[in-house]
Amino acid sequence: MYAIVEMAGQQFKVAKDQKVYVHRLQTEEGKKVTFDNVLLLDDGKNVTIGAPAIDGAAVEAKVIKHLRGDKVIVFHKKRRKGYRKKNGHRQSLTEIVIESIVAKGAKKATKAAEPKKAAPKKEASPKVEAPKAKAAPKAAAPKKEAAPKAKPAKGDDLKKIEGIGPKIASTLAEAGIKTFADLAKAKPAKISEIIAEVRGNHVTDTWPAQAKLAAEGKWDELKKWQDELDGGKA
Repeated sequence: MYAIVEMAGQQFKVAKDQKVYVHRLQTEEGKKVTFDNVLLLDDGKNVTIGAPAIDGAAVEAKVIKHLRGDKVIVFHKKRRKGYRKKNGHRQSLTEIVIESIVAKGAKKATKAAEPKKAAPKKEASPKVEAPKAKAAPKAAAPKKEAAPKAKPAKGDDLKKIEGIGPKIASTLAEAGIKTFADLAKAKPAKISEIIAEVRGNHVTDTWPAQAKLAAEGKWDELKKWQDELDGGKA
């Protein structure tokens, strides 16, 4: 029996007792994790295809350890411009082992309820309006001068934190995290939830600590630490 399931933004063909390396998960080592976005199931006799996912089906796994993949060299060059840039990247991964594949079958589609017919409206009898007395003209009240609008406070440049780009910075600002002090108070798990829709794999473990140094103005200490980081991960 095998299944095709989406895990951490990727699709895998998995079977019981199989080891899989996926993008870094927030689950701690030794704990179990369940993936319910199962796209296909094959039990050896029947093949069930989801639309897009299969209701009631899930893949249960156990987190073995967190690790980092092999270094990949990214080299950019522009001809006749004297531009060369070399970077290294090591992907943060999580090793998991598949413990079981649960197949409860797809649920029957419910029929859409027929729209109720609207009851015919009763014709209202015409009302005879009494002549209205003319109201005395009101004295015009003096207009109040509008108070000057306070300018919105500008946030800090969150892109100075290692691992944060323009898209993540704008997403955090929309969620109310606009300054280094706000980011220093946030927990890594909460930050991961806020930027879950941003494409890519982001490790948020060191972001609050970096933001605290930036908020305190310890730029030299922050720069020295960032030289040792890779995408926000030590």
